[in-house]
Formats: sequence, structure tokens, C-alpha cells
Amino acid sequence: MTPGSDVFGDQGGRNDLVRRHNLALVLRRVHLAPATRSELTRVSGLNRSTIGALVAELVDRGLVVEDEAAGAGQVGRPSPLVRPSDAPVAIAVNPELDAVTVAAVRLGGRVLAKERIAFDAPPSPEEAVGAAAEAARRLLPDGAGRIVGAGVAVPGVVRRTDGLVRLAPHLGWHDVPIAEMLAEALGVHAGAANDASLGAQAEWVFGAGRGVVDLVYVHGGASGVGGGIISGGVLVSGATGHAGELGHIGIRRGGESDTIGVRGTLESEVRRSALLQVLGLDRADPDEFEAALLADGSRPVRDEVRRQVAALAVALASTINLLNPSRIVLGGFLSALAAAAPDRLAEAVAARALPLPDEPVDIRRAALGSDLLLIGAAELPFARLFADPLPG
Repeated sequence: MTPGSDVFGDQGGRNDLVRRHNLALVLRRVHLAPATRSELTRVSGLNRSTIGALVAELVDRGLVVEDEAAGAGQVGRPSPLVRPSDAPVAIAVNPELDAVTVAAVRLGGRVLAKERIAFDAPPSPEEAVGAAAEAARRLLPDGAGRIVGAGVAVPGVVRRTDGLVRLAPHLGWHDVPIAEMLAEALGVHAGAANDASLGAQAEWVFGAGRGVVDLVYVHGGASGVGGGIISGGVLVSGATGHAGELGHIGIRRGGESDTIGVRGTLESEVRRSALLQVLGLDRADPDEFEAALLADGSRPVRDEVRRQVAALAVALASTINLLNPSRIVLGGFLSALAAAAPDRLAEAVAARALPLPDEPVDIRRAALGSDLLLIGAAELPFARLFADPLPG
């Protein structure tokens, strides 16, 4: 032992680190799905008394609650069900070409309330932050919850370490410290990341991606098309953080240019704006858009759906051949497009993908609907909470 060292102090520090780690382990597991103490004991490898103490501390800190589990069919005393508390709330923000959507999201991916603020032109960073701050105050009045942080889902290239938007061409943002700006406006820590990557995480944890470890999520929004990749249970970010930009995959020669000036890409061929035009709509929120697309059987709409499905199939087949996912999840307006012609999409993808009858790729619509990116954005502040559930 070195002179002046305190063996009891060192041991106490290690014990505190272990306790924090175990609290985070339990809280993260309950965030994914409510569980009984018995289930937590089994999946954590900790003993029953340790789990009991950890759950009691999380209850005291207002992070989880316990309900009596149903005891039907059980022998002995039923184990209480541990679920996320309603108190911790994350503010989630998604700026787009025509709107800024803001939500208050609880642990467990539960959207408490949301608001969509429409814009006639792409919002500036200052306008987006201002709209988000005002909406947050309306969505979560005093006493309605404890804000643990905020997250922004940005349609662009974002540096996750500090939430700097390197480039969001559709919005006209370049080197914007959006996380820092939102943190100052709300008075809480904020983070930011690419919207499609956050969508991939949300669907993987709570939605149509559950149960697989190799997943590709493809998102279509007013700003274009992007993607997120889960490989071996890990989000793939790439060398500079923008892996998964599937919207810029070339699918044909010539054609129109996308937002970075490349012709014939998925993003230039599969466009929400073209669908709105044939539907006769100037704007629509995601739910209104899907309802209109599925209800309209006119020839112009059918022709545009057929054209865009064919283009989407080329990109999806190339993605399957390159990445070999077990599941592809389509979100945003791509989910509505797939719903309008599900058999046509499946057949067109199968015609171009590697013919492996024993290993078919499962193509699904996103399960979280229009809340998808907001749930994903909320995972940024919740991840900080899970990393250390104790203040200080």
C-alpha cells in the first residue's frame, strides 16, 4: 500500500461505482419493458436481496414504481412488477423542412404529448430552437414532470459527441451547435443526432426491429431519405458518423438531382413532395399523409406510387445484397408508400436481391408511427440518465 492511501476510502469508491452500475443496469432493463423482481434477478445475475435494494433506491429517487403483479397460476407470493415512473421526462425535437415537431417523452418510449409547429419555409436554427422551447413549456407545465434533458433528431450529418450539425442541406444548416443552443434555451443538457439513426434505434428497441440484431431502417421525410444500420446489435456510425445515408445511393442514370447535386439517387426519385402533388395537397402531417395516400385510388396517384415503389425496390435490394440484414424497417412516408403497394414492393425487391429462399429478408413498416423520431430523440437524454442514475 502506498503511503497516505486509504484502503477503506478506495473500497468505498469501488462499492459506489458498482452500485451506480447496477442501478443503471436495472433502470435500463425496466426502460425496455416492465419486469418483476424475479425477472430482474434472473437477467442481471444479481441476488434477490441486491435487486430488492436497487429497486427500492430507484423507487425513492422517483425513477421506477412497483405494482403488485397478478398472482393467478403462481405458487407463493407474486413478485412485484417494476415499471418506469412517469416523473422523468425528455424533450424531443425534430426539425423538418415544413415544421418543427416537439414532444414530451417518458421512460419506456411513451409519448406524453406532442405538438407540430408548421413553417412556410425551412426554419432557421434560431427559429427551430425558439419553437421547441415554447412548445416544451406548453407541453410540460410546472409540476407535470421532471425534465432530464432534451434530444434533437436532425435530417443531416450530426456529430454526436457535442450535437454539432455539420451539414443539413435540406434545412440550409451548416456547422450549427443545435444541442448547445437548445440546452441554453431549456436550461437542461441536450444532445443531437441524425434522425434516421435515432429512428433505427427506436424501432430496434421498441418497435418493428425488436428481436433481431441485424437491421436496416430507412426513413422518408419532408427533407428526403436517410437510413440507420444496426449490425450485430450495434449502431453503425462509420468513420465520420454518417453511415446509413441511403438516400444518396444511385439507382438510375440521369434523373433529377438530389440535395447534394447527385442525379438519379433514391432521394431524387422517391419524394414525398411528388406524392403530395398528385394527391393535391400542399402539406400534411405524417398521419394525414398516409390516410390520404391509402384513400386515393386515382390513376395519377397509382402511377406515381408504382414509379416510386420500383425505385425504392432497387435501393432496398442493393442494401440487402451489401449488408445482409435480417430485417428492413420502413418509416416516415416510406411506410405509407409500402402500405399502398405491399405486394408490388416485395416482388420487386425479391427480383433484384440475392435468391436465398432459406434466408428471406423481412420488410416491415415502422411500428411506432409518427412518434418514431421523437422516441428516438428522447433516447439521447435517457442514455445519459442510464449511464448514471444518481445526481452529482
